[in-house]
Amino acid sequence: MSHTRGPAERNALISIDHASAVEGLKCADLVDAMGRLHRHRCHMLDLITPTPGRVLFGAAVTISYFPSCSASLDPERYNLANLFYEAVGSDPEGKVLVLASNRYTDVSMGGGTKLSRLQRHGLAGVLTDARLRDFDELAGYDFAAYCAGEATRWGGDEVTPFQANVPVVLSGVGVIPGQYVFADSSGAVTIPPGDLERVLAEAHSIEADDARDRAEIAREDGPPP
Repeated sequence: MSHTRGPAERNALISIDHASAVEGLKCADLVDAMGRLHRHRCHMLDLITPTPGRVLFGAAVTISYFPSCSASLDPERYNLANLFYEAVGSDPEGKVLVLASNRYTDVSMGGGTKLSRLQRHGLAGVLTDARLRDFDELAGYDFAAYCAGEATRWGGDEVTPFQANVPVVLSGVGVIPGQYVFADSSGAVTIPPGDLERVLAEAHSIEADDARDRAEIAREDGPPP
């Protein structure tokens, strides 16, 4: 009997294919590849991670934070639990949770307890332009995390999760839900979903060119006579 794959199964297979396609690539390769197709800024620098060596890759879901005001924003409605499930929807596996601080970059967006939801639901990881708490706990999870640094203080009295799956800006880079996010030790890059295949192919071509250049340099004896 033939088996017709449903949308969730097809998306899972696509995610596996794309995850294998980024193996061996660096953020710089993807930024160079994006630069050959687009002129807009797509990369972020100066990120810190409690999970060194892990690559973050997946489709973005977003949460935009807003200055806390319990008189206007009921904490029973505007909290990370509610906004998380609103953002990830019914198909959270492999997604990248992007948390936009809206310039509150020294404030904690979450920590080991609240972000354990990513572990439970199989997300690829989290990216934020602000800080995260509990690096030791985050390092024990399976997902990758990239942020501006570690925080020691709860940030809920300063900012609160406000909107899910809206376009956001991190470090001058626009992130639209559904875009692909890649991050490693050197930085992060966002890729429009419609260009993902071309960008990955171009990045692999760049990496191959660099490998050939390194091999040629290794054979050099010195300057020509």
